[in-house]
Amino acid sequence: MFPQVIVPMDSVKPVEKRRGWTKGDLADYNRQRFDDLVSAGWDLVIVDESHRLGGSTDQVARFKLGKGLAEASPYLLLLTATPHQGKTDAFRRIVSLLDEGAFPDEASVTRDRIAPYVIRTEKRRAIDAEGNPLFKPRRTVMLAVAWDDRHRDQERLYEAVTTYVQEGYNQAVREKRNYIGFLMILMQRLVTSSTCAIRTALENRLEALREPEAQMTFFETLEAEEWTDLDGQDQLETLIRTRFKALKNEQEEVRVLLNAARQVEHTGPDAKAEAMLNLVYQLQQEEGEPDLKVLLFTEFVPTQKMLSEFFEERGILTVQINGSMSIDDRLRAQRKFAGDTRILISTDAGGEGLNLQFCHVVVNYDMPLNPMRLEQRIGRVDRIGQPHVVRAINFAYEDTVEFRVREVLEAKLAVILEEFGIDKTGDVLDSAQAGQIFDDLYVESILNPEGVEEKVATAVKRVREQAMANKQAASLLGESTALDPGMARELADHPMPHWVEQMTVNYLQSHGGRASRNGPGWELIWPDGHEMKPVVFSAKEATKLPAAIHMTLESPRVRGITSGLPRFIIQQPAPTICVPNLPANVKGCWALWRIQIHTEGWSHRRMLPVFRQTDGRILAPTARHIWDQIMSGHFDVAGGVGHGVDETLFQELWTAASENGQPVFEDCVRKHFDKLRQEEEKSNYSFEARRRMVGRIGLPEVRAYRLAQLDREEAEWRSDFNRRQHLSPELVLLVIANVEGKS
Repeated sequence: MFPQVIVPMDSVKPVEKRRGWTKGDLADYNRQRFDDLVSAGWDLVIVDESHRLGGSTDQVARFKLGKGLAEASPYLLLLTATPHQGKTDAFRRIVSLLDEGAFPDEASVTRDRIAPYVIRTEKRRAIDAEGNPLFKPRRTVMLAVAWDDRHRDQERLYEAVTTYVQEGYNQAVREKRNYIGFLMILMQRLVTSSTCAIRTALENRLEALREPEAQMTFFETLEAEEWTDLDGQDQLETLIRTRFKALKNEQEEVRVLLNAARQVEHTGPDAKAEAMLNLVYQLQQEEGEPDLKVLLFTEFVPTQKMLSEFFEERGILTVQINGSMSIDDRLRAQRKFAGDTRILISTDAGGEGLNLQFCHVVVNYDMPLNPMRLEQRIGRVDRIGQPHVVRAINFAYEDTVEFRVREVLEAKLAVILEEFGIDKTGDVLDSAQAGQIFDDLYVESILNPEGVEEKVATAVKRVREQAMANKQAASLLGESTALDPGMARELADHPMPHWVEQMTVNYLQSHGGRASRNGPGWELIWPDGHEMKPVVFSAKEATKLPAAIHMTLESPRVRGITSGLPRFIIQQPAPTICVPNLPANVKGCWALWRIQIHTEGWSHRRMLPVFRQTDGRILAPTARHIWDQIMSGHFDVAGGVGHGVDETLFQELWTAASENGQPVFEDCVRKHFDKLRQEEEKSNYSFEARRRMVGRIGLPEVRAYRLAQLDREEAEWRSDFNRRQHLSPELVLLVIANVEGKS
């Protein structure tokens, strides 16, 4: 239905369970959807964050998705900043998507084998066309918020909820009810977010406790990793939908806490909200911008709504983005923030995919457990095109366990990053294992606040081990590619868009169409009556006129023009060029030919210059010298167009190209068969490795079946391999010109 599709990875992976569906229903649904996905005719599939395709085994849904996508398109591009993550088995599964035959087992994952498949550019080395770094520096600070006398009730609420959490979690552990433990830790995060957030959660919990019976849904099969993958708001909504048995005396405890939360709300704003208002005014002054924009993150929608009302009552315009909003609503909110609105308040789910380079201040109003989520938040403004130093401010109440954990943790993580030469925490922490490390740290610190230093040290030790594994794994990927700003400037200044524009306009004017300028764009009417407007031909013009149709060589109608152009017509006039450093008595016809060999799935081409002197001699060295001069731009175009090329001259040039091109053709053939030999060696290695794996299968009938299946696959490959040994040569004239020496 659509020529281009952008889709979340999890929306197209195989469905593993669905209420009311049998295994047969799931299998049929997944098979039908995969058939649709693979047969859609994609030209190119791009997977961002592709390290997530590796999975823990080859049976994980995301890896199955990767295999389907690899089969669905002739071109597959996998993008990731953390491809290896210290797990060779998962990394092998990822690179096997690019070439399954090259990486059949872990022993095949070597630096030399991987090199042809990887282009590596580190973020901190990225530069623009002038050689300047693309990413600005970043300043991150922790802001401790104090509870003063008027906030004593809020401080006591925090302490009461913490006691409720500690007792409830320990009871859940004793009774082996992990879902109660999830609830307790979430309550702790809610009370540090805002009084509004904890009050909302307590109201929902009290309502659930009043139900006559427990009703288990999501938590019956819940794994810790699944829970960790959810952001704070998703966890809250999941708990709201779920009813389960109460802890001992829990209903009365929740009622007391709820009354306390309501009382705190009546006494005035939270201490953090007031500190946030003061910070906005302080930042305005420091930055010298009275209309300074601030991106404010919170985990929970109740806190988001509270903050919006708090700022609006004080005359500061805000806009909200969260996971419940449609794409159109998010875009409208983003446009408002780019306009007069001062503060954008976003949840983690709402912040995904936002590009906010026009803002450079991020405030984390509440802190997620995993520092990786902080990295993702700051990444909304720390992007290409950001002109300012990025400022990130992390809020936390002082004299709390959360503040102490974060303070010690950030100091120790900074040492690791410096030690390993890593520029951002995401390169170490973007993994499920890292998420679990910080979840465990948070829980243990809440339950035993006295041992924070020791627990942080244990967590950091695990992170250090992961960083070490990542560093060793990175050596497989080779050195980061050095970037040449000159290449970017050449591409930006290339005249190709001008040539395409001239060709298209001239074609229309000579074939019954019409082309007319209208402001910055063209109005085009094609010979078949089809109208296009406005049309631009360069990327720079397309940026200035976003609504315009950007036509390039890849546009279907332009390709239609080029495909209809004959290479050569007898008596076609040829241009005359004068070449310096060529004797004045050298005069003749110069032609450039392409020698190409085709076979199934592969082609190779070489260029061959030919020069025929007016006395009939074929001068190969002179032909190469003329080509060198033309490629260097050392030639002049003589006035007017030279004489045409007749059939006799063309035949002489073709014969010379055929004879002189024979060694070139043989070299192409040799390279082709060298490539085939390498492929044969790689495939033989793959089939042998797979046979060894099948040989370890215990059941004889299964082993025999797998071996027979492998034999059929190898026979099909051999048949295809033999077909590709048959070659089709091609000799094509590309350029022809009259040449005169100019001593």
